[in-house]
Amino acid sequence: PYCESQWLPSFFKISSFLYCIIFCAFPSADIISTVEFNSTGELLATGDKGGRVVVFQREQESKNQPHRRGEYNVYSTFQSHEPEFDYLKSLEIEEKINKIRWLPQQNAAYFLLSTNDKTVKLWKISERDKRPEGYNLKDEEGRIRDPTTITSLRVPVLRPMDLMVEATPRRIFSNAHTYHINSISVNSDHETYMSTDDLRINLWNLEITNRSFNIVDIKPANMEELTEVITAAEFHPNQCNTFVYSSSKGSIRLCDMRTSALCDNHSKLFEEPEDPSNRSFFSEIISSISDVKFSHSGRYLMTRDYLTVKVWDINMESKPLETYQVHDYLRSKLCSLYENDCIFDKFECVWNGTDSVLMTGSYNNFFRMFDRNTKRDVTLEASRENSKPRAILKPRKVCVGGKRRKDEISVDSLDFSKKILHTAWHPNENIIAVAATNNLYIFQDKVN
Repeated sequence: PYCESQWLPSFFKISSFLYCIIFCAFPSADIISTVEFNSTGELLATGDKGGRVVVFQREQESKNQPHRRGEYNVYSTFQSHEPEFDYLKSLEIEEKINKIRWLPQQNAAYFLLSTNDKTVKLWKISERDKRPEGYNLKDEEGRIRDPTTITSLRVPVLRPMDLMVEATPRRIFSNAHTYHINSISVNSDHETYMSTDDLRINLWNLEITNRSFNIVDIKPANMEELTEVITAAEFHPNQCNTFVYSSSKGSIRLCDMRTSALCDNHSKLFEEPEDPSNRSFFSEIISSISDVKFSHSGRYLMTRDYLTVKVWDINMESKPLETYQVHDYLRSKLCSLYENDCIFDKFECVWNGTDSVLMTGSYNNFFRMFDRNTKRDVTLEASRENSKPRAILKPRKVCVGGKRRKDEISVDSLDFSKKILHTAWHPNENIIAVAATNNLYIFQDKVN
């Protein structure tokens, strides 16, 4: 099912309309846990808490129905991970998909990496529209024939069949992480990738499953001395030797693998000094970075902590270039957010294709966009009630105190169980994917 909505945020230089496609094929237990476009934007993959991966494919353009160009329909669904149990540690390993990353397409097939807490898998997604017939040693149902009954030889032929999309696991990378994997990133050399857990980062070759190289290890000799954990990591989009990782203390470290095999000593440290006058019990929690992303150009870094999105110039370590307040009205609610554990939510952030607009999620199914050029921002809501066919998707405003206007929502009325943690932006066009618990929304420009 899908619906079309219109939207015109004035600061965007895009066409006047935005379509919203809502996929609600997910049972309530299967909350979406990751969203990712491939390098062309033709495919969109989602992972959920049930270990499933659903791949959507964009409709091909039709002269009769040009507006259908932007629709994404289910292309393939497969079970990526199953629940496991570690008998040595008496630990249950859940099947939830933490991250999906696409590999650049080299042939007709598509490849993606998916990971749960412990195991990374490389999947091949391919199409089959022909089947072989005319075997000599087995009959048409696949049963082996008695060789003594074979009196003539046949040449097998390929017959057309209905299109089948197959997902097959090509590699399984396991037994390399003691702690939970929180991110994976494919290198620009297209030969290696890294997987990151709370204390270590491992470098893998995509062809080798039984060996990985530990490139970062922040585990202290005495675990009582542990002061921070790794929260996210990503490779530079162009330089295969450079990567960054963020920490729960709000710092970002840039490392160069040419300097040493173990990158415990960073090349650059990006950290904003804390204002002592603003220090509180929650300071360390809300400064923890939940996501870090290189810009497409590789010049900038974007980080997301609990209340803000920051843009860093990789040539300036002292302070962020830009700081955007996502939901500063929650600063007075930190105590209740701590009590209901929402303060530990990990929001992701994404760049648009030209690195000029940032997007990240919030509560009440709100998501925020920030235009770096005009410094304007907008709050939008992804909900089925506001996404009726041809309805205008209006910007939303949150009222902090005083008299509330008709179109505003009070900060006390926000639903903290409805949160947008995972978002994705098409690499070339103004198409965004927003995961709101168990619903997937796709917004795009109208095709006139």
